Amino acid sequence: MLMLLFYAGDNLYALDSAHVIEIIPMVVPRKVDHVPNYVAGIFNYRGGLVPIIDLCRLLHGTDCRPRFSTRVIMVHYPANDGKDHPLGLMAERVTETLSRPDLDSKKASQVGDVPYLGDLFMDEKGMIQQIHWQHLVSGDQSAPLFIGGSDRVNGTGRN
Repeated sequence: MLMLLFYAGDNLYALDSAHVIEIIPMVVPRKVDHVPNYVAGIFNYRGGLVPIIDLCRLLHGTDCRPRFSTRVIMVHYPANDGKDHPLGLMAERVTETLSRPDLDSKKASQVGDVPYLGDLFMDEKGMIQQIHWQHLVSGDQSAPLFIGGSDRVNGTGRN
């Protein structure tokens, strides 16, 4: 499995790159009211409004810092309406990938009661924890996030 590495605080995390659309520079999103505090806001992505989750805030409790290596990882998020919607994941030090054929994201277990936290594993870089980004937003929370034409991926109007 090819994984994209990023940091939240001093901790190293990895997510399966299979559903990554692209990695873009950090953007300043528009704040949205009445959403969980780890939702940084929404921004215009190829003509549609797309939510951004601040992974540093979610995992570490502090906002992602505006650094050169802070990026927005664009993924296809499987929402409750049965469609895949673009979703931005803001993270720090998004600069490397790691290939681990011995790991399988479909068989990875979760840690505790938090469905998006996956297995910990050791690598030459240190201890790395998998993130199951598909489980970052629960069903009740996803409805207000995917609003206003977020189905217009790549300017084509299709999802």
